Amino acid sequence: MTDDAAGTPGPAPRTTAASRTMLSHIMGPTEVNLLGTVHGGVVMKFVDDVAGAVAGRHSGGPAVTAAMDEMQFLNPVRVGDLVHAYAQVNWVGATSMEVGVRVMAEPWNEAGTAPRHVASAYLVFVAVDDKGQPRAVPPLILETDLDRRRHAEAEIRRSHRLARRRAIQAARAEADTEADTEAETAAGTEAEAAVLTVVENAGAGA
Repeated sequence: MTDDAAGTPGPAPRTTAASRTMLSHIMGPTEVNLLGTVHGGVVMKFVDDVAGAVAGRHSGGPAVTAAMDEMQFLNPVRVGDLVHAYAQVNWVGATSMEVGVRVMAEPWNEAGTAPRHVASAYLVFVAVDDKGQPRAVPPLILETDLDRRRHAEAEIRRSHRLARRRAIQAARAEADTEADTEAETAAGTEAEAAVLTVVENAGAGA
């Protein structure tokens, strides 16, 4: 690395408000399931769309969905609902971001009706360059107590993701070791049986 590269400054920090985004959509009859409510997958795509916009706006370029950490469906969404998805960055790492999304719904033709909280989700995005490789993202400026609370909760979710990954990897490694041991034992038993067969055959021919 050259001195110039080493001294290249990273992206300038940005506030959560700088990339905060809302999308709205009226749910139609083509988006319902057999129960007459909107497919959960339709809501999930809507969530991914708004979260992707936030991740791109904060990082200043393309960002890809790496994980949907959590998705809670709290109330059904129906045909004719005007659905709003509010999203903002809660946490950033070197190249990744957590985006939180809150989904609200209200009748499209009834002004003044209180919106219903229908879903919440947390997604992880990775910023990528034109070659599809991870790139640095701007640090996050936490301006309010709510920003700081969301950031702290995102840290908890991240630690749980990492702990879960380590536990799964350890369990798989242990299972692989046990499988290898069982295979070795089975192979040894088969070899012993083969030796006994040879001995018995040799004795029968004596």
